[in-house]
Amino acid sequence: MNRPLSPPADFCYPPGTISVDRALDFMLARARAPRAIDEVVLDDAAGGVLAADLRSPIDVPGYDNSQMDGYAVRASDVATAGAMLPVSQRIAAGTVGAPLAPASAARIFTGAPLPPGADTVVAQERCRVQEGSVWIPGPVYKGEDVRPRGNDITAGQVVIERGERLRPQHLGLAASLGLGTLSLFKRPRVAFFSCGDELRLPGEPLGPGQIYNSNRFVLRALIERVGASALDLGRIADTLDATVAVLERAAREADVVVSTGGVSVGEEDYVKQALQRVGELEMWRIAVRPGKPLAYGRVGEADFIGLPGNPVSALVTFCLFVRPFLLARSGARCVQPAYWPVRAGFDWPRPAQRREFARVRLDRTGTGLPEAMAHPRQGSDVLSSTTWADGLVEIPEGVTLSRGAVLRYLDFDALLA
Repeated sequence: MNRPLSPPADFCYPPGTISVDRALDFMLARARAPRAIDEVVLDDAAGGVLAADLRSPIDVPGYDNSQMDGYAVRASDVATAGAMLPVSQRIAAGTVGAPLAPASAARIFTGAPLPPGADTVVAQERCRVQEGSVWIPGPVYKGEDVRPRGNDITAGQVVIERGERLRPQHLGLAASLGLGTLSLFKRPRVAFFSCGDELRLPGEPLGPGQIYNSNRFVLRALIERVGASALDLGRIADTLDATVAVLERAAREADVVVSTGGVSVGEEDYVKQALQRVGELEMWRIAVRPGKPLAYGRVGEADFIGLPGNPVSALVTFCLFVRPFLLARSGARCVQPAYWPVRAGFDWPRPAQRREFARVRLDRTGTGLPEAMAHPRQGSDVLSSTTWADGLVEIPEGVTLSRGAVLRYLDFDALLA
């Protein structure tokens, strides 16, 4: 059986870096579960995390009902050869019929309650109507085309577990139980800012050496899509005092602080220095590409995560580290993304010292596993590659690979949903 590649047993990480797995475990171990709970109306509950097991107050359905349009009968009234029965009543969905007279049939429609005494529904396509009576061919079987009370859910049953992140179908399920509000963990508040004097907003003119700030818009959307509340603190000037001030403000106003840029070792990178002045730096530099300079620490009661400034690095490291961290801080049970096996549609002739997450597009036209085609430019500045790609493939540290090798794949639709 083909298995995805893994790093060689004797692989050594570059000095001063830690592995992707160790870094994620480190961060998740420090992700404090939420304590505050909000009562949230269904209209606003999508993406929230359930704070307690949800038990059904009712049976669903609450009565035996017809699975299709047809005729409700007693099975014992229809002989093996069939029977001609008078139609004694008509029952539409939302109405309740009278007790079924012996040796008679009731015209019934999908979802309508079975009248007392009936135990079977016969589809209308099988029947022949003749002057107020219906010919029902036999044999029929007791319970045929009947949805019994509690067929979907029984009263007292746990229908959604604590820690479940609510999807549209969860809201529909809660509505089917008559529940207008749900108890959810309070969504974490995430303050974010960008570092860099060179950054300008779209619509502003660019001067020499300046670029537009794409990270600001990507980061806000990522934070909100993970179900957190975003607080945009804008662009911060490249000075130590400005960086210290924004960290202090962010820690007062948010549960988690996320920055982009300024976490490298250059003379104009102040995030690391500022964090060490007003908080605590607990982790820095991960053996991942794109995205090695990633910082984790604390400022007061807030968690801090510093992402690289290159746009692809910021996006990938958010997906790999910040997203599961925020889900854990939201109280979610499942926080890590699902990997799927694919086959490499490219060669990787040189082993890397860091785990690579290459942008790929899947070709599903062949048989077997989809084939992952790599974008020709994998630089951390090539943001257009992330809109071209379907997702990321993980290329382990220290390996070479040839076309056809099995790799682990992360789908953007799942990561960014």
